[in-house]
Amino acid sequence: MFAHLHVHTEYSLLDGLCRIPQLVSRAKELGMNSLAITDHGAMYGAINFYLTAKEAGIKPIIGCEFYVAVSDRHSRTSADKNPYHLTLLAKDKTGYQNLLKLSTKAHLEGFYYKPRVDKELLAQYHQGLIALSGCAHGEIPRLILEGRHQEAKNRALWYKQVFTHYYLEIQRHPIPELKEVNPELLSLSTELDIPLVATNDVHYVDRQDAPSHDLLLCIQTNTSIYDEKRLKMAGDFFYLKSPQEMAELFSDLPQALENTQRIAQACELDLEFGRLHLPEVDLPYGKTADEYLAEICWQGLSQRYPRVTPEVEQRLKYELKV
Repeated sequence: MFAHLHVHTEYSLLDGLCRIPQLVSRAKELGMNSLAITDHGAMYGAINFYLTAKEAGIKPIIGCEFYVAVSDRHSRTSADKNPYHLTLLAKDKTGYQNLLKLSTKAHLEGFYYKPRVDKELLAQYHQGLIALSGCAHGEIPRLILEGRHQEAKNRALWYKQVFTHYYLEIQRHPIPELKEVNPELLSLSTELDIPLVATNDVHYVDRQDAPSHDLLLCIQTNTSIYDEKRLKMAGDFFYLKSPQEMAELFSDLPQALENTQRIAQACELDLEFGRLHLPEVDLPYGKTADEYLAEICWQGLSQRYPRVTPEVEQRLKYELKV
């Protein structure tokens, strides 16, 4: 059984065209038992996807395709306008919380054209995460395309050391970059003992959705479909392919297909809903939470105000009432 682990929904804003109900429905129709969400740099769609997939009887795999800064997340140079891509999947609740932390810090600390993380953050929040090397815009593929093969090897070893589960992500879209990158990825996999995993860079549900996705990219880039120089996808093959199509595409690499299911089985995320996740406070015997709050507030009032005026007292009474 094949599992799609690189999927962009409508929450990859102006880039993904997959509406979650239709995406999940199509996956079920194709006989899949698990499916991932890996939107660009954000987690907006995670809960919607999780609930929809669960209801359909499909295991939801929560992930994100992060933008990784070329140097560090605080850098703001021309080179930083084109960050690397990295696919991260939550193996468990710790991993899910680390995805949230990475996404938050990417927006608040690393935003420069895109929300970016860096090596420091990845090393800090790596627990519970499975890492895939990404598409042709990933760090390893980009270094290979630039002829920096030793650097690509060193970076792959760094990711292998940081992440307990690290895979070289191999895609087989008929584009020149991948034809150059894929043989090198196969070589690195053997040399460094890093497993391969097969993915399809899904941006829309069905093949016939490609023209609509083309229009979406025009909106994103503020161009027209009549502009030949505009940003466009390389073809109409970025759809949710069936397990049979993927098996045919990777018939020579059965282990890359099998690893998709191994990853899917390793991801066991159980999110709890329906209750408030507020901290539990130890209350003094015989006091309610409101009484104890009022007591420590009145104690703190004299510490924070040298002179407690009627106005200050009135304000505290008002706040406690709220």
